[in-house]
Amino acid sequence: MSTRYMKKVFGGDVIIDGDKENVSDVENSVNDNFKSKSFNVFDVLNDNSSSESEIVDEIHNETNSDIVKGKKKKKKRRKPDIGKTQIRKPEDEEEIDEIERTVREVNELLGEPLPGSSKQNSEKPQWIVGKSKESILTVQHKHLNPYNELKRIFGSKTIQAEQSKRRNRGRTGHLKKTWLVSPRENWPPIGKSGLSMSLDSTMKFVENVQYFVYEHDSSYRQIQSKFLEAVESSNPESLISIINTHSYHVDTLLQLAELCKLSEDLPMAVEFTERALYCLECAFHPLFNMTTARCRLDYRKQLNRALFITLFKHLIFVGGRACYRTSLEFCKLLLALDPQQDPLAAVLFIDFYALRAREYEWQS
Repeated sequence: MSTRYMKKVFGGDVIIDGDKENVSDVENSVNDNFKSKSFNVFDVLNDNSSSESEIVDEIHNETNSDIVKGKKKKKKRRKPDIGKTQIRKPEDEEEIDEIERTVREVNELLGEPLPGSSKQNSEKPQWIVGKSKESILTVQHKHLNPYNELKRIFGSKTIQAEQSKRRNRGRTGHLKKTWLVSPRENWPPIGKSGLSMSLDSTMKFVENVQYFVYEHDSSYRQIQSKFLEAVESSNPESLISIINTHSYHVDTLLQLAELCKLSEDLPMAVEFTERALYCLECAFHPLFNMTTARCRLDYRKQLNRALFITLFKHLIFVGGRACYRTSLEFCKLLLALDPQQDPLAAVLFIDFYALRAREYEWQS
């Protein structure tokens, strides 16, 4: 501390020489003066001498040096993090390369454009380009028969032996050949079931699409009233009596199939469902072509719902026999009947059966 600053603080005329002997005398004089005079701190603030500026400069220099030291310490701490990131960078690149390679393999399997193309987000999959909705939902007859798929799985000899045993058990009769199901020999002849189909005049004709509707004659409506009474009574015997007298009443057949399913009699449940589908197909209108995806039914009309429900139950049973390609074809048929509404959500089943049947082009 300077002597001039000490004079201002402690008062008195004190001169400090460079000799060591005079230092004690000076300290004694300063102490005497400090005891005699009162010390005022605010006098230091009012002083505009060069000593105050020197103190401020010293404090400023010390703070700057501390800040610089702190920055150096922080920089030293960050050095190991940078080293870690440099070490991990090659591993991350390897993981990204492996993911990109897997994505390319999946895209090649599905027939989609590779991720390097600029029009990837705008272009559609290759199997959809140039195809309309009707062409996608077109049904092929050969895939509607589950025995064709079973022959590919187990061989033709095994399936033919099973079919011959089934024919020997039953009785021969006049049965109409159909596409949806293969009629069994023990079924009675269908004759006039009272169920028919006609053009639906209430629906508009749009884009070459025709709407049809099922109709019941007076005898069929009487059987329908008996069926409703039997359901309200909750007596299975009444349903059996109806089916014994009217072998092709659709709602009774579906109800009996559900009872057989609950009792774990799956073969009888499958047979009743197939018989109901056979009756519905025999009542098709001559213009109703199910393979073109341009013949539709309105699900909101009560008489049309039997076909939707029967197709749905049938494709579930067929899928349970590992005939996934046949189930996929029935899903297309069910969706083509009402693609706008899709009341039974057939589009959700298409992905499942497409994967099971290894038809990967339907993954969209």
